[in-house]
Formats: sequence, structure tokens, C-alpha cells
Amino acid sequence: MAVTKPIPLYPTYAELQELAYSLPDKISVIASELSQENFNLTDYPQVNEFLTNTKSQSWWKIHWLWGFHFLLYIGRNKSVHTYDRFRNDVERFLLWCFLENKKPLDDLRKTDILEFADFCWQPPVNWISDGNQARFFLKHGYFNVNEHWHPFKIQAPKNQKNIIVDKKKYRPSQQTLTSTFTAIIVFYNYLMGEEICYGNPAHIAKKDCRHFIHDAQVKEVKRLTHLQWQYVLDTAVDLADEDSNFERSLFVIAALKTLFLRISELSERDTWSPIMGHFWQDEDENWWLKVFGKGRKLRDITVPPDFLPFLSRYRLTRGLSALPLSGENTVLVEKIRGQGGMTTRHLRRLVQTVFDQAFERMKQAHGEQKALKLQQASTHWLRHTGASMEIERGRALKDLSEDLGHASMATTDTVYVQTENKKRAMSGKQRKVD
Repeated sequence: MAVTKPIPLYPTYAELQELAYSLPDKISVIASELSQENFNLTDYPQVNEFLTNTKSQSWWKIHWLWGFHFLLYIGRNKSVHTYDRFRNDVERFLLWCFLENKKPLDDLRKTDILEFADFCWQPPVNWISDGNQARFFLKHGYFNVNEHWHPFKIQAPKNQKNIIVDKKKYRPSQQTLTSTFTAIIVFYNYLMGEEICYGNPAHIAKKDCRHFIHDAQVKEVKRLTHLQWQYVLDTAVDLADEDSNFERSLFVIAALKTLFLRISELSERDTWSPIMGHFWQDEDENWWLKVFGKGRKLRDITVPPDFLPFLSRYRLTRGLSALPLSGENTVLVEKIRGQGGMTTRHLRRLVQTVFDQAFERMKQAHGEQKALKLQQASTHWLRHTGASMEIERGRALKDLSEDLGHASMATTDTVYVQTENKKRAMSGKQRKVD
């Protein structure tokens, strides 16, 4: 194993943009063209030392620069969330190239990529952290590496927070493995477009990766039962009645479930700020909400009359009129302290607080087993819960698909309806033992 310890290579997208001023603005440079003047990482002294010390190879800086320009492109043309996801995978790949495989990217072949997949399947323990860790921390004006950060992460389930995880048991999920290959394939495609690489070994290797499992399972929709949802809603209402600060939590929870929103669609982003003016009425006085969603697509979601009281009570608490005005630019979900909208992390905390209290209430009334899903649930479960309940109510699949923002009704059917599986389950009930 390599002696050198892996360190984070790239900061947040906002900090990456700042770095652009001190780095070459073109990707096709050679090592001899990189001087202290045009490759300035002095704000990140440990990254600079990692790339330039006596153990490093001359191509490390070039490859880091390739990754830098690729991630800058992703952040600029996709989203910050996509940047973070691609950064994780590209960072691991480059660290593996530097410290384990010790070959430049443009020399890698299919067998090398399959070796990288094996490495991701069972990485060394000292490459794994047991929770979320920041990459860097600011000290004396410099971004220092957080020594607790590692390229891979293993976490205990939400309902088993106090157990000690065994890093030796780390295995990536199929979704994580797919995401890794996607990132590396897109990275190579980018380098091919820049005429740096002339092939994509990751694309060729993917179909032969032995860790992929062909999934023919019946999909389980991660949702709350009607009773669990009622406890969440009642808990949120009770908290808001007792303390007006919880009106915001109630509004967020009602919006995620009733309007089928993703948490990111309520959050403040570089390219979009949700405002009250995104609620609007058509000529028939139907309410709609304009949303900037996945894939950088705008869509309008129907807003049922049943949701309007939750919108009104939240607005009245903020000293606004009961319903939004045309062109109103008030922040949709505002911070209690400071200005602007909330991040996805803060929004998740609001929801989690309500989930935790709803779990305790339901556990006392119905037992822990009935309430268990409230410990496992994430904010995205509210979107699934709302959509599943609409299907049970008999809503047209086409209308639901458009509100969900799915590109195809087939996606809605696959995730929520599963028509063929329901028929299969019914026919399966006819089997006899005798």
C-alpha cells in the first residue's frame, strides 16, 4: 500500500471559482509551463505540498488541473449538487491514480478501471471515515486539510446512531457504484472533447464490472403510512401552535408532502432563489407554484386549496398578507437569523426535528415497531408519501407525473404505481399449498 495519506483535492464550488484567478485558464498545459506564478495554491498549503513534494510525480499537477477545469465546467453548467457529487468521485479516482495505480489517466486501460472498481468495492480502512467530514477548515487565512476526512464514508443507520461501525464491512451500494462510473465516464468524455484523451476506458469497463448486480426486484417506495404521516402533520401543527418559530417547519413539511417537492426546490441556490411570487393564480383562480427543479428545468405545480391555509398561516406569522401577491419577491423560506433563503442542510434539520418528536409520540401510543419508519425517514420520503397517496386516491397518472417533474409517465409508473407488480401480486395470491 502507498505510504502517502489521501487528502481532499478540491474545495466547494464557490471556493473553486476563487482559485480560477490564480490558475491557467486553459486545460491543455504541460508540466514545464506550470510555475509558482500560474499554479498558485498557496491558500491550500497542504494540497500544494501534496502535489509538489519529492514523492509526487510531475503529472500530478497536470491531472489536478484537468480535474479542476472539469469540475469548474460541471459547477457552471449543471448545479452545485451535481458538482459535489462529481467532485467526490473524481477526487477518489485521481487519488487512486496518484497513490495506488501510479499511472496517468491517459495511460489507463479497461483493466485499470476494473481494478479501480475493485478498490472502490473494498477500500483500505484508512481511506474510510465514519461520518460526514468537512474537507478543509480556515485557520490564519489558509484552508487547512481536515485530518478526519477520508475519500470514502460509512455511516450507521439513522435509527442506530450510537453503534460503532466496522469500516472493514464497507461496501458501496449499487447506486454509489453507478454514480462512480457515471462521473468517471463523463470526466473522460470531457477530456476527449478537449483532445487530451483519445478513448474512454471507463465506458468500456462498465459492462464487465463484476460488482454490478442486475436488479429485477420489486421496488419498495420509501414512504410513510397514513398513520405515520398523520403523526408528523399533527406534531408539526402542535409545535407551530405553541411556538411561532415552528410555522416555518410546518410550511416546509406540508409543501414537501402536498406539492411533491424535492428539498433542493425549496432551498436558496446560486442560480435560483425561491420567492413568494412563484405562487401565482391563473384566470380561473387556480393556484400554481413555479419550481426550478432537477435538470435545470422550470415547471408549474398545481397547488390544491387544502394547502393554502398552511401557506397563509406561515405568511401571517411573517407579517405578510394571507396569500402571495403578483410579483412579490419575498423569500419563500427565510432564515430566522440573517438574510436570504435556507440551504438544504438547514431545511433537513427543520424536518428532522419534527420527525424525531413525531416518532416519540407515536412510539408511546402505538409501540416502537409502528413508529420505526419515522426514525429512518428522510425529507424525500415526504415527496414519495404525497405521490403514493395521490395514486391511491385515483389521480390521473399524467397529471401526477407533470407535478412530480418526471420526464416520462413511465418513470412515475415504475416508481409509484408498479402496475405489473400489482397484477403479479394478485395472481400470486391464488397459489395453493394442497
